[in-house]
Amino acid sequence: MKWLAFVLLVPWPAWADGLVATRLIRATEVLQPGDVAPQRAATAPGVASDPAQVVGLEARVAIYPGRPVRLADLGPAAVIERNEAVVMIYRQGGLTIVSEGRALGRAALGESVTVMNGTSRQSVQGRVISFGQVEVGPGALR
Repeated sequence: MKWLAFVLLVPWPAWADGLVATRLIRATEVLQPGDVAPQRAATAPGVASDPAQVVGLEARVAIYPGRPVRLADLGPAAVIERNEAVVMIYRQGGLTIVSEGRALGRAALGESVTVMNGTSRQSVQGRVISFGQVEVGPGALR
């Protein structure tokens, strides 16, 4: 009876279809449908199982061929690149101020990014609201 309890309490790997990379996917590359393939194996937590989950997302780290594609290693694709000219928008009540700036990092929609004001050379934090547009000011980082 002891061996039955042992067999029931020992965790066994779960066999399911998980996605693996079909080629070397470098960091910052956006995944395409042919970049991943299902493979039946013992899956770890957080491994993607459906190509629809990962296609269009950007790799945050290098993913090597045959390795599982983990959802934690992916994120939304960046719409602002480092050193890119951006439009900074400051809104307070009915006042709107628009200025030119330069992004000091990469960011996706809704993410925070540091931007240097082109005129004053001051760096401010803002939130990406569109391609090439960053909202700055007190309400931007909520």
